[in-house]
Amino acid sequence: MSERILEYNITIEDEGKKISDFLSDKGYSSALKTRLKKDESAVLLNGEPGFINRLLTDGDVLKICIRETESSEKIPPVDIPIDIIYEDEDIIVVNKPAGMPIHPSLNNYDNTLGNAIAFRCRSQGDNFVYRCINRLDRDTSGLTIIAKNMLAACVLYDEMLKHNIKRTYYAIVEGEVSDLHGRIDLPIGRKEGSTIERVIDHINGDRAITNYETVRTGNGFSLLKLNLETGRTHQIRVHMKAVGHPLIGDFLYNPDNADMGRQALHAGNLSFVHPVSGKTLVFSASFPEDMQKMIDML
Repeated sequence: MSERILEYNITIEDEGKKISDFLSDKGYSSALKTRLKKDESAVLLNGEPGFINRLLTDGDVLKICIRETESSEKIPPVDIPIDIIYEDEDIIVVNKPAGMPIHPSLNNYDNTLGNAIAFRCRSQGDNFVYRCINRLDRDTSGLTIIAKNMLAACVLYDEMLKHNIKRTYYAIVEGEVSDLHGRIDLPIGRKEGSTIERVIDHINGDRAITNYETVRTGNGFSLLKLNLETGRTHQIRVHMKAVGHPLIGDFLYNPDNADMGRQALHAGNLSFVHPVSGKTLVFSASFPEDMQKMIDML
């Protein structure tokens, strides 16, 4: 069993609130609050079991214990080296290498980030429920967040939906992009007959917006810095193809280009508010060797 214990010192600002409403303000989901109700010792008010609808008073001490006995049993732990940028009681930030899938699947059962995180957690004696917040394609390298408990997960998933987790990507594309800045606003939908490929679809597609900045050009290629206002599947790859600058090495959207063994896309910067402390966290990850080699040639 894993436990995450949180303690809140109640101030005059929260006096008169129900415990349930206070927890909602802290990002606790309805499902998590329901779980707490079922555990008599999960909610303690001034050291005594507290019903979740009790009113708070200035000076109260509210202690919450989030216990988890479940594990992601279908993800076997595998000792795979991973580059951990940051870790605390609530989150892990990983610099994922290219070629590593996020989740196990039929053809990738024991070589994923999930397997590596499972091994790390279980070797530390913790229960393991795999909650990856911002998912990257298998061949995209860079920063991704893992939530280590239910509270961190529900807060961060909500932040993702609100587009409050800021991610900056870097891509090497074909052609020397002349605009210093650009904005692509084109809807994206599934390609008919394919479960993987996406296309620009003005009828049934979902709105997708990509902002880019040209960092460097040369030898017929460009290094772009990209920020997403939306988070559609393959958004950068589809948008850049649509404007005539597909990513190099992208076997799906630019199959004739073999300058790299994977799409040249790296999630290099990440910033978000910590789900428990409320502090703003900022991270960066250097270019992997294959992309740096191409950049040096520009």
